[in-house]
Amino acid sequence: MAEMPKNPRSTPNAIRVIEVLAYPAVQLLDVAGPLQVFSSANDLVAEAGGTPPYVLRVVARAGSAGVTASAGLGITVNPLPRIGAPLDTLLIAGGPGVDAAAADPALLKWVSRRAAKARRVASVCTGAFLLGAAGVLDGRRAATHWSYCAELARRFPAIRVESDPIFVRDGDIWTSAGVTAGIDLALALVEEDLGRTVALAVARYLVVFLKRPGGQAQFSTALSLQTAEDKFGALHAWIARHLADDISLPVLARQAGMSERSFSRHYAEATGVTPIHAVERLRVEAARRLLSESRLPVKRISQRCGFGSEETMRRSFVRLLATSPQDYRTRFSS
Repeated sequence: MAEMPKNPRSTPNAIRVIEVLAYPAVQLLDVAGPLQVFSSANDLVAEAGGTPPYVLRVVARAGSAGVTASAGLGITVNPLPRIGAPLDTLLIAGGPGVDAAAADPALLKWVSRRAAKARRVASVCTGAFLLGAAGVLDGRRAATHWSYCAELARRFPAIRVESDPIFVRDGDIWTSAGVTAGIDLALALVEEDLGRTVALAVARYLVVFLKRPGGQAQFSTALSLQTAEDKFGALHAWIARHLADDISLPVLARQAGMSERSFSRHYAEATGVTPIHAVERLRVEAARRLLSESRLPVKRISQRCGFGSEETMRRSFVRLLATSPQDYRTRFSS
């Protein structure tokens, strides 16, 4: 902690005001997760003899009356600050109440004008909808909860929605994926402000990853297939162990103990995807991990994950991730 990295843009002794915007039926963890990251950073810097770098405020139009989160817990809040009050970071939380908040003209006006005064603006989960309604995300890349990406893109065509990342930074605008991704985003903000040493210390204290393994996947194929674990859990485990082998439909049906027609029908009913599509997704997911976490050549990874050739793997990556394996590695390699 005593050896904080020097950052010409942002020194560890600077005091930064962070405002977290809440509203009725806000997602509790969208507020509490980032706040705990910044608060822990304050504690660790203070323990090392430094000045706590963050002044933290939860603000809402409700003012001193407070707001009740969607989980039923009341949150003490401050009234919305005046537009010109000192501010470093404006962070918009998400939650079931975001549509009502985004329909409030006075709140939208405040968000738009306050965002223009902030050094940086961030949103957690569906908080991106409030930023979108305020026009803050027009022409920007943005992320939100995986289940709301299509809706965000439909409602705000000027936003370039990215469905895969845990968080997206576009200049001074940061947006994160669903719920716990707000912690990932807050850790990235701490790292930008105070350096990797402090951010890593916060992550260790909170017992979370500074950067999640793989770097970006907010909703994995393995997780999506868990809905069928009772029926096909053993098959999925077998596939994971045999990605480099022949995993054709006849092989899968035989492994599942069914006819090809019966297996195809039951598998699609249980998972929502065809067996071959699921295998392709699992192979892409395995390749993503190797690309981001290892230095293996792309050709070796394509063979290990069962693609057979670099070109086959490239086509799958473009189809499922809209990027090539090499570009993926450049962007997400640790």
